[in-house]
Amino acid sequence: MSAATQTEQAMSNLRALLVDDNAAMRGIVRTVMSAFGMTNVFEAASAQQALETLRTQPVDLMVLDWKMQPVDGLALVKKMRASQDDRLRFLPVIMLTAYAEPSKIREARDAGVTEFMVKPFSSEALYKRIANIVNRPRPFVRTKAFFGPDRRRFKSEYDGEERREEAPIA
Repeated sequence: MSAATQTEQAMSNLRALLVDDNAAMRGIVRTVMSAFGMTNVFEAASAQQALETLRTQPVDLMVLDWKMQPVDGLALVKKMRASQDDRLRFLPVIMLTAYAEPSKIREARDAGVTEFMVKPFSSEALYKRIANIVNRPRPFVRTKAFFGPDRRRFKSEYDGEERREEAPIA
């Protein structure tokens, strides 16, 4: 079986949660995900609805908007990464937002976002982000100031005192 076929099969089995307060944007993203073969897509219009869905449904991946009211997407990610519930803490999150400034990208990364995308987005870009999560899951790390997916995209040979440790998966 080819890698592309394996990715397509894995995507068809994914359970995703799409969180955006804009119903039209949720519809667009859902349609794109459906084209990837993803049929198990839950929707939430707020952070609170997202948490309720996460409590009751098994979810493998979240696609999340940043700017929502009253709780924004970044605050939701921070809450998830600080949770004692491993289903929330280790959930891969793709931040899909209109924010494109490097400072916002760093802020999202430092909050524990797994992948970052800027709107408007292409279906190819979303596919690649989801495929990265499926085919190359990033280990989670814990430091004094951070818990989340490893922010490094390359292997480091550093072995000093401040070396990050992979978080144990319970």
